[in-house]
Amino acid sequence: MKLMVKRLREGAVLPKRATEGSAGHDLYALLEEPVIVRPGGLVKIPTGLAISLPSSDYAAFVYARSGLAIKFGIAPSNCVGVIDSDYRGELIVGLTNHSAQPYTIQNGERIAQLIIAPVVLPEIEECDTLDETERGEGGFGSTGKM
Repeated sequence: MKLMVKRLREGAVLPKRATEGSAGHDLYALLEEPVIVRPGGLVKIPTGLAISLPSSDYAAFVYARSGLAIKFGIAPSNCVGVIDSDYRGELIVGLTNHSAQPYTIQNGERIAQLIIAPVVLPEIEECDTLDETERGEGGFGSTGKM
């Protein structure tokens, strides 16, 4: 499979995998000047890139970079960004600062990771009953601590 990537502006960095075993391709900020993300703040960071997925059987997902999220509290504002197969606009990453300290994003900094995954589109059918399971209607945390 090939992911077609178009640079929209000079200086845009193509997505890269950090290691051979990396599931995601790092996305890089394309900024004219550094952006400060205040505690609890929201920012939109451009990448200068647009993509074309091979078909509607795939979608692209924007996930946090573990180090950025764990060390500095910087993670995607919507937890996981979904890029539909027919979207051709610029990839812009919304980020939130979950820490108590401001964080400055620099031009060229790795800000998120892009993962391509298959999409299953089920036919929706309304029903009056669902099959029974051992868990049943047990909610979040209903199966215990361990």
